[in-house]
Amino acid sequence: MSDVTTNAESGVNVLWFLPTHGDGRHLGTTIGGREVNLPYLQQVAQAADNLGYYGVLLPTGRSCEDSWVIASALAPLTKQLRFLVAVRPGLASPTLAARMTATLDRISDGRLLINIVTGGDPVENAGDGIFLNHDERYEVTREFLAVYRALLAGEHVNVAGKHIRIEDGHLLFRPTQTPPLYFGGSSAAANDVAAEHVDKYLTWGEPPAAVAAKIREVRALAAARGRQVTFGIRLHMIVRETDQEAWAAADALISHLDDDTIAQAQKVFARLDSVGQARMSALHGGRRDKLEVSPNLWAGVGLVRGGAGTALVGSGETVAARMQEYIDLGIDSFILSGYPHLEESYRVAELVLPRLKLNHGRRSGRLNVNTGPFGETIANDHRPARTAAQS
Repeated sequence: MSDVTTNAESGVNVLWFLPTHGDGRHLGTTIGGREVNLPYLQQVAQAADNLGYYGVLLPTGRSCEDSWVIASALAPLTKQLRFLVAVRPGLASPTLAARMTATLDRISDGRLLINIVTGGDPVENAGDGIFLNHDERYEVTREFLAVYRALLAGEHVNVAGKHIRIEDGHLLFRPTQTPPLYFGGSSAAANDVAAEHVDKYLTWGEPPAAVAAKIREVRALAAARGRQVTFGIRLHMIVRETDQEAWAAADALISHLDDDTIAQAQKVFARLDSVGQARMSALHGGRRDKLEVSPNLWAGVGLVRGGAGTALVGSGETVAARMQEYIDLGIDSFILSGYPHLEESYRVAELVLPRLKLNHGRRSGRLNVNTGPFGETIANDHRPARTAAQS
């Protein structure tokens, strides 16, 4: 399995999401809630694998099942799907993280991607034993990545830094590949780390002009170090046959969400020292009447969900056109999700992915009798004809 880094001219990679912190048909309520257990996560992962997604992101934090355990459980049950798993600088030594990385990459046959997560919630960090301010956490991340990358490259490491000390650190068993490093952050400290160490810089779904400014800044910082960084974006999706149906689905998603729940969520977000979270919250200000923050970019998810809080809303044609706007800016990877995650993975795969130039897709090979996609056999006798509207 090769390390695929892309650029927008050659095509894009589209990843899906494993909802290890919960799933359902409505936000902020138990109505339509869904039990998220290993069999359900297996359904989502295998759907993403069969539908041709490049990989899946596994979230991290105390509200989630552990991403390493879940990825280890699901890797043997999938074939081509890659797993974007979080490494948390400060929670484990870089040598232990490198051994875990090498092991999971080997047992998944080179299907591991790494998401470097510094963490932006002081309360959660304290619960994990981390008592560092924002800039100190990025100091740790910088030192961590210098060691971690060197270990994965097969080097012996001796370092005595401000936060990390290693004597003759090395790996006896190398990974199948060198997993690419994904990383998101919006502060100056985060951008500086990205420029120095990561392969793919991720942004949450901000309006195109804001994303363009981020790309310019990180690209310039990387160029000053003689490096190149590629770019990805994290978005939710609400896709239907028509724009009208999609907007109705967006309204339904928050139809059981009350003002008290929104206020409680916004209070939690306000305590975070994450610049990216502040930018997400500023898009809507906790108000229901300001949710379309850019054409077809809807901030309703961010009323109660931390992190990625915006969704592209519309028909397959509309959403693909909006994605193309980001591609034209330099985005070559999309990490998508939608509620419920199983059903929305199919909608996106059927209505959006065929309209994009992808670097991946369904596995090719000789088709048996009852493989397609072609729909249900008509009158037990013949297959439906492909209509002119399909592409």
